[in-house]
Amino acid sequence: MNKFIKAGTAIGVGSMSLVVMTALSGCAQQQEEPKNRFLVIEQNANGKYTVVEEHPTEGESRAIIRERDENGKVIERFMNESEMKMLAEQEYSKVQNGTSETTQPNSGGGMGLGGTILAVAAGSLMGNMIANSLMGNKNFSQNANRVNKSSYHAKKKASASKSKSKKSFFSKRSSSSGRTSGWGG
Repeated sequence: MNKFIKAGTAIGVGSMSLVVMTALSGCAQQQEEPKNRFLVIEQNANGKYTVVEEHPTEGESRAIIRERDENGKVIERFMNESEMKMLAEQEYSKVQNGTSETTQPNSGGGMGLGGTILAVAAGSLMGNMIANSLMGNKNFSQNANRVNKSSYHAKKKASASKSKSKKSFFSKRSSSSGRTSGWGG
């Protein structure tokens, strides 16, 4: 009889392991969104820039810059990743010495081209450590959200706020007595 109990326990543990491994492999197989961006950046009437379109891309980050010439005609030019990175690095050096408009209180109406690119694509151009350190600055975060008018950014922002408000099945919740308890207790 003792052998049957051990076999039953082994089958139960093996089945549970299989369920856990399947769940974990499913999480690992979820396709991660490409970190590179294709941007369309428009110059405003005041000479500042805002992002009007943003799309994830498998290829290099790149942008189309829409500017107005002296006659008011819209001119589009292409900017490749190396040009974007150069502008972002120049703006980041301004951040470090405290002269960047990206970290100043709300300047209104957009930012310069380098600041706009840094605000939207810092992670893909300069690495996530730099992007995370910049997002820790309240003014930078506000300015980054203000210059990005793309529907993609709005959708990402909305889904991020929804996911923050959702409770996990295993998260702590309060009971009617006001006591906080975990799952199963």
